[in-house]
Amino acid sequence: MFGSKLLSVNTRRWVKRNKSIRSTTNYRKTQSIGIVFSVDDRNKHDIIKSFIKKLEVDGKQVDVLAFLPDNKENHEFMFDFFTLKDISFWGNYHSKQVLNFAKKPFDYLLHIDFDNLNVINGLLALSKAKCRIGGAKVEQSKFYEMIINTPQKDIQTLVDEMYNYISILN
Repeated sequence: MFGSKLLSVNTRRWVKRNKSIRSTTNYRKTQSIGIVFSVDDRNKHDIIKSFIKKLEVDGKQVDVLAFLPDNKENHEFMFDFFTLKDISFWGNYHSKQVLNFAKKPFDYLLHIDFDNLNVINGLLALSKAKCRIGGAKVEQSKFYEMIINTPQKDIQTLVDEMYNYISILN
């Protein structure tokens, strides 16, 4: 798809142009948390649902956006989602869900994946979140203020580590 190739070019431009002020917020004062992830399987879906409940019990407003790849099932249709069809020929997002999500000044934006996908990197590049946290590779550090490095590539471990780190930030 030509649009997804141009998305990579646009993403580099968005990283340079995004002048959002980045900082960490004391977890007790944190109000809003965004979660973005790619849909994989039912297990990942259930882990993220449980994580959202945990954050909500802590009194946090949680917004979620999922990338739904081709040939994957959208379990329960619980989260807003976008697909490759939401990227124009010119490599721009034309999904209101993506554009609105990127504009929100979350205290924390958590990217719950190990793989770097251009479609999510573009969203991270546009994001107005104060602190973007991911479990991706170090070479993708331009998209994050914090990278969680887990010894095993396990979503539950990544989620647990993300929670541990943000909950101890002062």
